[in-house]
Amino acid sequence: MGMHGDHDLGHTVAGWAGTTIAVTGCAVTAVALAAGSSTGLWLGGAVVVLAALTTWLLHLAGWGKATGPRPVAEQHWRVRDTPTRRGHPDCLGCRMAGRGAAGAPSATPAGSRAPAEPTFLGQPS
Repeated sequence: MGMHGDHDLGHTVAGWAGTTIAVTGCAVTAVALAAGSSTGLWLGGAVVVLAALTTWLLHLAGWGKATGPRPVAEQHWRVRDTPTRRGHPDCLGCRMAGRGAAGAPSATPAGSRAPAEPTFLGQPS
């Protein structure tokens, strides 16, 4: 058991790599803004886009995780996510890569979904 008890904090290789690259891109952008360099601003923005692409590719390679807590044996940040090849339910990144069906079962229970049509005050239900 770690310092934070027995719960999944969601740390993954994809998350750490993407965050590190994005923070670097933000730092480059901040320095460029202070220096008045438009080239540096574009470079910092490009590094942030690189962070998003890196995170997505690492997620697709199995170094990310699906939404929600993982089993205890899979909570270490260096454990690969095995069901990635099929795609995660409700995962935009997996759907963008063509993995998983758009109509895949949702992790949200059917009873907790919002009604199909909004109801307004004063209208009979």
